[in-house]
Amino acid sequence: MDKEELELELLLLAVYRLSGFDFRQYMRSSIMRRVQNRLRLEQLPRISRLTEKVIHDENCLKKLLHDFSINVTEMFRDPSFFHTFRKDVVPYLRTLPEIRIWHAGCSTGEEAYSMSILMEEEGLGPKVKIYATDMNESVLQKAEKGIIPLAKMQLFTKNYIQAGGRRSFSEYYHTDSQFAYLAPKQLEKIIFAQHNLVTDGSFNEFHVIICRNVLIYFNLQLQSKVLSLFEQSLGAGGFLGLGSKETIRTEIESNFSDFCPEEKLYRKKS
Repeated sequence: MDKEELELELLLLAVYRLSGFDFRQYMRSSIMRRVQNRLRLEQLPRISRLTEKVIHDENCLKKLLHDFSINVTEMFRDPSFFHTFRKDVVPYLRTLPEIRIWHAGCSTGEEAYSMSILMEEEGLGPKVKIYATDMNESVLQKAEKGIIPLAKMQLFTKNYIQAGGRRSFSEYYHTDSQFAYLAPKQLEKIIFAQHNLVTDGSFNEFHVIICRNVLIYFNLQLQSKVLSLFEQSLGAGGFLGLGSKETIRTEIESNFSDFCPEEKLYRKKS
Protein backbone atom coordinates (compact mmCIF):
# COMPACT_ATOMS: atom_id res chain seq x y z
CA MET A 1 0.00 0.00 0.00
CA ASP A 2 1.48 3.34 -1.04
CA LYS A 3 1.24 6.42 1.15
CA GLU A 4 -1.67 7.98 -0.76
CA GLU A 5 -3.71 4.78 -0.45
CA LEU A 6 -2.93 4.66 3.28
CA GLU A 7 -4.01 8.29 3.64
CA LEU A 8 -7.28 7.51 1.85
CA GLU A 9 -7.92 4.53 4.14
CA LEU A 10 -7.43 6.73 7.20
CA LEU A 11 -9.69 9.45 5.78
CA LEU A 12 -12.50 6.98 5.10
CA LEU A 13 -12.09 5.49 8.57
CA ALA A 14 -12.35 8.97 10.10
CA VAL A 15 -15.47 9.71 8.06
CA TYR A 16 -17.04 6.44 9.22
CA ARG A 17 -16.16 6.96 12.90
CA LEU A 18 -17.44 10.55 12.85
CA SER A 19 -20.58 10.17 10.73
CA GLY A 20 -21.54 6.49 10.62
CA PHE A 21 -21.39 6.55 6.81
CA ASP A 22 -19.08 3.85 5.51
CA PHE A 23 -17.45 4.47 2.11
CA ARG A 24 -14.62 1.99 2.55
CA GLN A 25 -16.16 -0.45 0.05
CA TYR A 26 -16.91 2.12 -2.61
CA MET A 27 -14.93 1.95 -5.85
CA ARG A 28 -11.58 3.56 -5.08
CA SER A 29 -11.34 5.39 -8.42
CA SER A 30 -14.67 7.13 -7.84
CA ILE A 31 -13.87 8.06 -4.23
CA MET A 32 -10.37 9.30 -5.13
CA ARG A 33 -11.76 11.67 -7.79
CA ARG A 34 -14.05 13.24 -5.23
CA VAL A 35 -11.31 13.49 -2.62
CA GLN A 36 -8.93 15.15 -5.09
CA ASN A 37 -11.63 17.65 -6.01
CA ARG A 38 -12.21 18.46 -2.34
CA LEU A 39 -8.44 18.94 -1.85
CA ARG A 40 -8.46 21.52 -4.64
CA LEU A 41 -11.47 23.34 -3.22
CA GLU A 42 -9.99 23.40 0.29
CA GLN A 43 -6.51 24.26 -1.09
CA LEU A 44 -4.90 21.39 0.80
CA PRO A 45 -1.73 19.61 -0.37
CA ARG A 46 -2.40 16.09 0.93
CA ILE A 47 -5.20 13.75 1.97
CA SER A 48 -3.81 13.62 5.51
CA ARG A 49 -4.41 17.35 5.82
CA LEU A 50 -8.00 16.82 4.68
CA THR A 51 -8.42 14.10 7.32
CA GLU A 52 -7.23 16.52 9.99
CA LYS A 53 -9.69 19.15 8.80
CA VAL A 54 -12.56 16.66 8.65
CA ILE A 55 -11.89 15.64 12.26
CA HIS A 56 -11.85 19.20 13.58
CA ASP A 57 -14.24 20.99 11.19
CA GLU A 58 -17.79 19.62 11.09
CA ASN A 59 -18.66 21.76 8.08
CA CYS A 60 -15.81 20.18 6.09
CA LEU A 61 -17.12 16.74 7.01
CA LYS A 62 -20.57 17.68 5.70
CA LYS A 63 -19.05 18.90 2.44
CA LEU A 64 -17.14 15.66 1.98
CA LEU A 65 -20.24 13.56 2.69
CA HIS A 66 -22.06 15.53 0.02
CA ASP A 67 -19.14 14.95 -2.37
CA PHE A 68 -19.39 11.20 -1.83
CA SER A 69 -23.14 11.09 -2.39
CA ILE A 70 -24.01 10.28 -6.05
CA ASN A 71 -26.73 12.68 -7.20
CA VAL A 72 -27.00 12.16 -10.96
CA THR A 73 -30.56 11.40 -12.10
CA GLU A 74 -33.32 12.29 -14.58
CA MET A 75 -37.04 11.81 -14.96
CA PHE A 76 -37.66 8.71 -17.11
CA ARG A 77 -33.91 8.16 -17.32
CA ASP A 78 -33.13 5.58 -20.02
CA PRO A 79 -36.67 5.78 -21.48
CA SER A 80 -36.55 2.25 -22.89
CA PHE A 81 -36.38 0.91 -19.34
CA PHE A 82 -39.62 2.65 -18.37
CA HIS A 83 -41.23 1.70 -21.69
CA THR A 84 -40.43 -1.97 -21.03
CA PHE A 85 -41.60 -1.68 -17.43
CA ARG A 86 -44.91 -0.23 -18.60
CA LYS A 87 -45.40 -2.89 -21.28
CA ASP A 88 -44.13 -6.03 -19.57
CA VAL A 89 -44.14 -5.53 -15.78
CA VAL A 90 -47.33 -3.54 -15.25
CA PRO A 91 -49.60 -6.42 -16.43
CA TYR A 92 -48.28 -8.51 -13.51
CA LEU A 93 -48.75 -5.65 -11.07
CA ARG A 94 -52.40 -5.26 -12.10
CA THR A 95 -53.16 -8.61 -10.46
CA LEU A 96 -52.03 -7.41 -7.01
CA PRO A 97 -54.38 -5.89 -4.40
CA GLU A 98 -51.64 -3.42 -3.41
CA ILE A 99 -48.26 -2.50 -4.88
CA ARG A 100 -45.11 -1.56 -2.96
CA ILE A 101 -42.19 -0.15 -4.96
CA TRP A 102 -38.77 0.77 -3.53
CA HIS A 103 -36.53 3.25 -5.34
CA ALA A 104 -33.21 2.73 -3.56
CA GLY A 105 -30.61 5.49 -3.92
CA CYS A 106 -33.28 7.85 -5.24
CA SER A 107 -31.16 11.02 -5.08
CA THR A 108 -33.40 14.07 -5.72
CA GLY A 109 -36.38 11.87 -6.59
CA GLU A 110 -36.77 12.17 -10.35
CA GLU A 111 -37.10 8.43 -11.02
CA ALA A 112 -39.61 8.07 -8.17
CA TYR A 113 -41.61 10.95 -9.70
CA SER A 114 -41.48 9.10 -13.02
CA MET A 115 -42.83 5.90 -11.48
CA SER A 116 -45.64 7.81 -9.79
CA ILE A 117 -46.70 9.26 -13.16
CA LEU A 118 -46.41 5.91 -14.94
CA MET A 119 -48.51 4.11 -12.34
CA GLU A 120 -51.21 6.78 -12.49
CA GLU A 121 -51.38 6.51 -16.27
CA GLU A 122 -51.79 2.75 -15.94
CA GLY A 123 -54.69 3.20 -13.52
CA LEU A 124 -52.74 1.82 -10.57
CA GLY A 125 -52.24 5.06 -8.65
CA PRO A 126 -54.78 4.33 -5.86
CA LYS A 127 -53.11 1.06 -4.84
CA VAL A 128 -49.42 1.92 -5.19
CA LYS A 129 -47.03 3.15 -2.52
CA ILE A 130 -43.55 4.23 -3.60
CA TYR A 131 -40.73 4.25 -1.06
CA ALA A 132 -37.85 6.48 -2.19
CA THR A 133 -34.70 6.29 -0.08
CA ASP A 134 -31.23 7.76 -0.08
CA MET A 135 -28.38 8.10 2.40
CA ASN A 136 -28.17 11.86 1.78
CA GLU A 137 -30.66 13.76 3.90
CA SER A 138 -30.22 17.05 2.02
CA VAL A 139 -31.17 15.56 -1.38
CA LEU A 140 -34.21 13.91 0.22
CA GLN A 141 -35.35 17.30 1.48
CA LYS A 142 -35.17 18.57 -2.10
CA ALA A 143 -36.97 15.49 -3.41
CA GLU A 144 -39.89 15.95 -1.01
CA LYS A 145 -40.61 19.40 -2.47
CA GLY A 146 -41.01 18.21 -6.07
CA ILE A 147 -39.30 21.30 -7.47
CA ILE A 148 -37.29 20.88 -10.68
CA PRO A 149 -35.19 23.50 -12.52
CA LEU A 150 -37.15 24.55 -15.60
CA ALA A 151 -34.10 24.11 -17.83
CA LYS A 152 -34.31 20.33 -17.31
CA MET A 153 -37.91 19.92 -18.41
CA GLN A 154 -37.22 19.82 -22.14
CA LEU A 155 -35.05 16.71 -21.69
CA PHE A 156 -37.51 15.19 -19.23
CA THR A 157 -40.39 15.74 -21.68
CA LYS A 158 -38.43 13.98 -24.42
CA ASN A 159 -37.70 11.08 -22.05
CA TYR A 160 -41.38 10.87 -21.07
CA ILE A 161 -42.55 10.63 -24.67
CA GLN A 162 -39.95 7.96 -25.50
CA ALA A 163 -40.99 6.03 -22.38
CA GLY A 164 -44.53 5.69 -23.75
CA GLY A 165 -46.15 8.63 -21.97
CA ARG A 166 -49.84 8.91 -22.78
CA ARG A 167 -50.65 12.51 -21.96
CA SER A 168 -49.18 15.93 -22.31
CA PHE A 169 -46.27 15.92 -19.85
CA SER A 170 -47.13 19.47 -18.78
CA GLU A 171 -50.29 18.11 -17.09
CA TYR A 172 -48.11 16.88 -14.24
CA TYR A 173 -46.59 20.19 -13.18
CA HIS A 174 -46.94 23.96 -13.26
CA THR A 175 -44.14 26.46 -13.75
CA ASP A 176 -42.87 29.91 -13.02
CA SER A 177 -39.91 31.63 -14.67
CA GLN A 178 -37.34 29.32 -13.02
CA PHE A 179 -38.87 26.08 -11.80
CA ALA A 180 -41.37 23.34 -12.50
CA TYR A 181 -43.49 22.24 -9.54
CA LEU A 182 -44.69 18.66 -9.56
CA ALA A 183 -48.43 18.22 -8.91
CA PRO A 184 -49.18 17.28 -5.28
CA LYS A 185 -51.11 14.24 -6.52
CA GLN A 186 -47.87 12.72 -7.81
CA LEU A 187 -45.98 13.40 -4.59
CA GLU A 188 -48.59 11.92 -2.26
CA LYS A 189 -47.86 8.40 -3.55
CA ILE A 190 -44.19 8.68 -2.49
CA ILE A 191 -42.65 8.22 0.96
CA PHE A 192 -39.15 9.72 1.15
CA ALA A 193 -36.90 8.32 3.88
CA GLN A 194 -33.22 8.10 4.77
CA HIS A 195 -31.70 4.65 4.24
CA ASN A 196 -28.08 3.64 3.81
CA LEU A 197 -27.59 0.62 1.55
CA VAL A 198 -24.17 -0.02 3.09
CA THR A 199 -25.25 -0.32 6.73
CA ASP A 200 -29.06 -0.54 6.93
CA GLY A 201 -31.22 -3.64 6.56
CA SER A 202 -34.54 -4.50 4.94
CA PHE A 203 -37.57 -2.52 6.09
CA ASN A 204 -40.47 -4.01 4.10
CA GLU A 205 -41.41 -6.62 1.51
CA PHE A 206 -41.67 -5.15 -1.98
CA HIS A 207 -43.14 -6.10 -5.33
CA VAL A 208 -40.60 -3.97 -7.22
CA ILE A 209 -37.14 -2.64 -6.32
CA ILE A 210 -35.46 -0.11 -8.60
CA CYS A 211 -31.78 0.70 -7.96
CA ARG A 212 -30.20 1.99 -11.12
CA ASN A 213 -26.64 3.29 -11.54
CA VAL A 214 -25.77 2.98 -7.85
CA LEU A 215 -24.04 -0.40 -7.67
CA ILE A 216 -21.40 0.73 -10.19
CA TYR A 217 -19.89 2.85 -7.40
CA PHE A 218 -19.51 -0.16 -5.06
CA ASN A 219 -16.77 -2.79 -5.07
CA LEU A 220 -17.75 -6.41 -5.77
CA GLN A 221 -18.05 -7.35 -2.10
CA LEU A 222 -20.42 -4.47 -1.37
CA GLN A 223 -22.40 -5.13 -4.56
CA SER A 224 -22.95 -8.69 -3.36
CA LYS A 225 -24.10 -7.48 0.06
CA VAL A 226 -26.58 -4.98 -1.40
CA LEU A 227 -27.96 -7.45 -3.94
CA SER A 228 -28.56 -9.89 -1.07
CA LEU A 229 -30.47 -7.12 0.72
CA PHE A 230 -32.65 -6.64 -2.36
CA GLU A 231 -33.25 -10.38 -2.65
CA GLN A 232 -34.39 -10.50 0.99
CA SER A 233 -36.62 -7.45 0.46
CA LEU A 234 -38.45 -8.77 -2.62
CA GLY A 235 -41.48 -10.99 -2.37
CA ALA A 236 -41.70 -14.12 -4.54
CA GLY A 237 -42.23 -13.07 -8.16
CA GLY A 238 -41.03 -9.53 -7.42
CA PHE A 239 -39.06 -7.47 -9.93
CA LEU A 240 -35.58 -5.95 -9.62
CA GLY A 241 -34.43 -3.18 -11.97
CA LEU A 242 -30.74 -2.31 -12.21
CA GLY A 243 -28.73 0.18 -14.27
CA SER A 244 -27.49 -0.44 -17.80
CA LYS A 245 -23.94 -1.31 -16.62
CA GLU A 246 -25.06 -3.45 -13.67
CA THR A 247 -26.01 -7.09 -13.37
CA ILE A 248 -26.61 -9.93 -10.90
CA ARG A 249 -23.39 -11.90 -10.60
CA THR A 250 -23.39 -13.16 -7.05
CA GLU A 251 -24.55 -16.15 -5.04
CA ILE A 252 -28.18 -14.91 -5.36
CA GLU A 253 -28.17 -15.19 -9.17
CA SER A 254 -29.91 -18.58 -9.08
CA ASN A 255 -32.85 -17.00 -7.24
CA PHE A 256 -33.67 -14.71 -10.19
CA SER A 257 -34.72 -15.16 -13.79
CA ASP A 258 -33.69 -12.82 -16.62
CA PHE A 259 -37.06 -11.19 -17.17
CA CYS A 260 -35.68 -8.64 -19.64
CA PRO A 261 -31.87 -8.76 -19.70
CA GLU A 262 -31.62 -5.93 -22.26
CA GLU A 263 -33.11 -3.52 -19.70
CA LYS A 264 -31.55 -5.24 -16.67
CA LEU A 265 -34.92 -6.30 -15.33
CA TYR A 266 -34.89 -9.46 -13.22
CA ARG A 267 -37.66 -11.42 -11.52
CA LYS A 268 -37.33 -13.29 -8.26
CA LYS A 269 -38.31 -16.91 -8.67
CA SER A 270 -41.39 -18.16 -6.86
